[in-house]
Amino acid sequence: MPESWECCHVSDIFELNPKNNVPDDTQSGFIPMACVDDGFGYAHSFETRPWGEIRKGYSHFQNGDIGIAKISPCFENRKSTIFYDLPNGIGAGTTELTVLRGHCVNIEFYLYLFQSEWYIFEGTKEFKGVVGQQRVNKEIFTTLLIPLPPIEEQNRIVTEIKKWFSLIDTLESEKEDLRTSIEHTKSKILDLAIHGKLVSQDPHDEPAIELLKRINPKFTPCDNAHYENLPKGWTEINVGELAQYTNGKAFQPSDWEQRGLPIIRIQNLNDENCKYNYTSIGHEEKYRITNGDLLFAWAASLGVYIWKGDDAWLNQHIFKVEPLPFIDKQFLYYLFQYLISEFYVRSHGSGMVHITKKEFETTIALLPPLSEQQRIVTSIESYYATLDNISANL
Repeated sequence: MPESWECCHVSDIFELNPKNNVPDDTQSGFIPMACVDDGFGYAHSFETRPWGEIRKGYSHFQNGDIGIAKISPCFENRKSTIFYDLPNGIGAGTTELTVLRGHCVNIEFYLYLFQSEWYIFEGTKEFKGVVGQQRVNKEIFTTLLIPLPPIEEQNRIVTEIKKWFSLIDTLESEKEDLRTSIEHTKSKILDLAIHGKLVSQDPHDEPAIELLKRINPKFTPCDNAHYENLPKGWTEINVGELAQYTNGKAFQPSDWEQRGLPIIRIQNLNDENCKYNYTSIGHEEKYRITNGDLLFAWAASLGVYIWKGDDAWLNQHIFKVEPLPFIDKQFLYYLFQYLISEFYVRSHGSGMVHITKKEFETTIALLPPLSEQQRIVTSIESYYATLDNISANL
């Protein structure tokens, strides 16, 4: 214990669960547990009610009292407060709040103490009650020994805590701003890449149009050019000419089992915790996906994915995308990411949004030479890795 500090029981400096005595028609604040914030600080809200409606069956408090949740997990989540701005200075609320009224102490100092790791540890050592409704031992509000610094030092400590908390809040806000900037930067990198401005063109690269004609002599460019001043070696192409697209099978509940290969639905792509349905029934090989396959969800939530898992069956509303020889798969993944907003513009439906295969396949894309596609992928992934590293260390 620091010099000039003393050790005392909570009950030496706090009155436990005091009572208010005011006329029933007095306007007051009613505070259920949901109105008290978690975490550090003491924000709360209240409902205004006549005192006569809430004086029985609830905990009483007034401005300046401390309220501490005594039930799990609210206690561990630091659901606690100093009551303030109550109508006529009084209120009542959930009996799961223990109320402490201090005498000649800095109330904020002791709220910070009650929110400390040490106090939470002491309170959870001897929980009482059934699982899900456990409560702390009453002794932490009465006979637990706590430090009592001189009042001047309590005040200085509170000032210092507030200074550091303010700095932390500022840093947290700046972290969110930086995360937003990182996402905007990624979007800009993608925009530059898809328009031929991220890496330089190499005059030795075989132009995309020549490669297309060599692979498919019947290939013809888009009828109407959408872009002027295309980067050298680039061409316009319909999305439908970039790959082969296989829609997943419409699996029925009668196909579901508890064993076999998982059936991949849109929910499984968007939610890591979404449970799989399985089937051991044999199906056409075109519906099987393997690790590394490129997928495009064309309904409900449009999106592009690279499957990272074991063999599985593909459900309807998702295309298996098999890039043609002149397309780098990873480049196509980034191209589709860029085109998502255009796919949404061309989609239909007010219930389940979807894009028809025709609208999807006639969407115009810009295609660079194969070698440049690969350089673009390398550059994007280098920039993204740097940005992800910054984000992970915030």
